[in-house]
Amino acid sequence: MSLSSRAFGLESSFFIRASSLIKITIAARHFLSSGLIPFAVSNPPSAKTAITPRRDEDFPEWYQQVVRAAELAEPSDVRGCMVIRPWGYGIWENMQRRLDAMFRATGHRNAYFPLFIPLSYFAKEAEHVQGFAKECAVVTHSRLEVDADGKLKPASALTEPLVVRPTSETIIGASYAKWVQSYRDLPILINQWANVVRWEMRPRLFLRTTEFLWQEGHTVHETEAEARAETKQMLEVYERFVRDHLAIPVFSGEKSESERFPGAVQTLSIEAMVQDRKAIQAGTSHFLGQNFARASGIQFQNREGKQEFGWTTSWGASARLVGTVVMMHADDDGIVLPPRIAPTQIVILPVTPKEETRAAVLEACDKLAKELREARYVDLPIEVEVDRRDLGGGVKNWEWIKKGVPLRLEIGPRDIASGNAMVSRRDRPVKAKELMSIQELVFSAPEILASIQQNLFERAKKFRDENTCIINSREEFYDFFTPKNSAKPEIHGGFAVAYWNGSREVEEQIKDDLKVTIRVIPFDSSAEPGQCIFTGQPSSRRVVWAKSY
Repeated sequence: MSLSSRAFGLESSFFIRASSLIKITIAARHFLSSGLIPFAVSNPPSAKTAITPRRDEDFPEWYQQVVRAAELAEPSDVRGCMVIRPWGYGIWENMQRRLDAMFRATGHRNAYFPLFIPLSYFAKEAEHVQGFAKECAVVTHSRLEVDADGKLKPASALTEPLVVRPTSETIIGASYAKWVQSYRDLPILINQWANVVRWEMRPRLFLRTTEFLWQEGHTVHETEAEARAETKQMLEVYERFVRDHLAIPVFSGEKSESERFPGAVQTLSIEAMVQDRKAIQAGTSHFLGQNFARASGIQFQNREGKQEFGWTTSWGASARLVGTVVMMHADDDGIVLPPRIAPTQIVILPVTPKEETRAAVLEACDKLAKELREARYVDLPIEVEVDRRDLGGGVKNWEWIKKGVPLRLEIGPRDIASGNAMVSRRDRPVKAKELMSIQELVFSAPEILASIQQNLFERAKKFRDENTCIINSREEFYDFFTPKNSAKPEIHGGFAVAYWNGSREVEEQIKDDLKVTIRVIPFDSSAEPGQCIFTGQPSSRRVVWAKSY
């Protein structure tokens, strides 16, 4: 049974619909008019695709090949770490810019804190260090020296080992303890863009690597109510960002006790569904109560003149969002980028069959690029690139298809004479082209990009909703998450919405049996009580279960 998004008060479409201004359709206009290509429709076995294997054949390997073909990233010589290539880093930079603007709009400012954390800082917060102990990289020596065999070896042991930050609550708390003396010093609203290290045994580019890029916000407040409001506000920032910029719908809510951030009183999360129907945690916000303030000594004189511990929060999102975009929007020919985060939104491909017309074509392409850059999309100049490389047109075209650039424009001698350009949208079949006047193209480019962004969101939301099911029995639940082919599991499952009695033992049993966890306890003031499908005991509400990355 499909679950309507209204059941959880999910967002309605935020996009403004944009009608197409294309005048001449070259291929399959009746199919393209919606701009939506269902995920469930795979290329037939005989069809040639740029990515091998296809999604329905081997989703994990398909993902790796898409990342490679799009030149997003590659494994480094350091086990578990990756090299983020310019196209992948450009996507992350755009995410940074958009998110950072949203943080600043809510009063936050950026700072930077040390990469190394004294071991004693972690020891102050037992639950926190226990949660990260197995993932920590530890520095024990300060220099290298050459031994008798001419080999380098560590020398000069440190007085106290240093942990390479897996997260920064403890080291930032030490600074806050110095800065906060009075209620007048509050709130402290600081974000940090940084790298962190969590020793990863099974790395996967962008999704799980030993070192990864992220942002982490850390705030201190005068009252519990203010800190809780901050926690909720920042989750809403993440939800808007992922929806409006990444074109991905999410479920938002609270984590169960077993899934909370180590040391937190409450963890809130947004969860996205990708094309193999698994969940990806796309952003988290934690209410830390006074736990970390007590451990770090963050105290202030309150309005009554008494000493009180601060109320703290932390919240973060990482470069795994790049991987989430790939897994959500890519197809069997490469990635498909939402225009709002694409490093290049429009690429112009000069068609130069003869040397004597090459200069005129390049001049026309440069002129069009200049005019397009003067147009604005979401109040920013459109990012345009003219591909002047001395390569075959087909080779260049497929490179940009695999990189997911939203709009590809082809201009040749005949197009100059007629004042037209051939237009290809990445949210439509790769061979579909539409002829459009250059004058009209310049005028309507922002609207076309908005239409692509809208289509990607609607397609992702339709897929999410079709694979979110209300489940009312244990048998149905186990069937939902059990593949028919255990030797080579097919894509199966999705988001299951089912009653749960709040038992941690039930959570652990389901995790052991099916590798399924509670992703969120949804925010829903109208939730109706029922019976836990596993125990028959009373349940206050349904929760969202899924397999996850």
